[in-house]
Amino acid sequence: MTSAKPSLPVWIALLGSGIAGALTAVQSRINGGLSQHLGNGYVTAAVSFGSGLVILCLVVVLSRRARRGFALVKKELASRHLPFWALSGGTFGAFFVLAQGLVATVIGLALFTVGVVAGQVLGGLVIDRTGLGPSGRVDPTLTRVIGMVLAMIAVVFSVIADIVNPAGETAQIWLIVFPVLVGFGVSLQAAVNGLLRSAAQSALTATFVSFLVGTVILVIVAAISVAVQGWPTAWPSQPLYYTGGALGIVFIALAAILVRTAGVLLLSMSNVAGQLLASVALEAGLPLAGGVSAGLLAGTAVALVAVVIAAIPVRKKID
Repeated sequence: MTSAKPSLPVWIALLGSGIAGALTAVQSRINGGLSQHLGNGYVTAAVSFGSGLVILCLVVVLSRRARRGFALVKKELASRHLPFWALSGGTFGAFFVLAQGLVATVIGLALFTVGVVAGQVLGGLVIDRTGLGPSGRVDPTLTRVIGMVLAMIAVVFSVIADIVNPAGETAQIWLIVFPVLVGFGVSLQAAVNGLLRSAAQSALTATFVSFLVGTVILVIVAAISVAVQGWPTAWPSQPLYYTGGALGIVFIALAAILVRTAGVLLLSMSNVAGQLLASVALEAGLPLAGGVSAGLLAGTAVALVAVVIAAIPVRKKID
């Protein structure tokens, strides 16, 4: 499979990933709000992914490099240098967007994000260790393991109020498990799309394939939901509620571009920092559910410390 050496400094890759993380939190807030208006998280997810696919179709038509990327992917698949499952990144993105509309509206954006964070850093460590990402196998360092453990502790801090308070909403404790699984899938998506981007030599091609796969899955799920519940009637008039797909294009493309430079774990950790800061700010100003608690603030602080520790480079010994 065709590959190239990383050309970006790691700090630029981490900064870009942090910005992508902030956009992820904004998308979660937008899709969560749209889901509340429509009363149907399945249709919300299909609208978000579908609108992104429409934008990408227009861009791909104008991009010769993207079209060339499809030919390269076809060639790599035919020669078996690129495994067929490398086209599946959109599956994980679809579940993430679906969770935004179904879970974030119940437990709140900040708590949802902390759960996703734990899954991302765990997934990043596992994927780097197994060599699934485009940068190959990356053995875990002590600082990265400590960062992962701290990220898990951050989840405990975030839900501690419900655990120690018998009157708390215990359903939220169990719902946090789903965002953790979704976060693990986000790390898988970054790794898989990174492989696809290397084969296509185009982040746009990889992003298009991801949105195409995700849209197909979500349209099928939404169609089943509409057949059971009926078509939503209360569609919001504000254009902002329909920008989730455009934001998804940006952060999926950034992840596909930057994953080779930073590795899946460090990419996940910097992405986490942006998500946490943006989600707490959004939940404080425009809450989806419950607002920001002391436990959430403590969990966010611990998760940010985890990002910093995991990003500390380890000097190699010189023989």
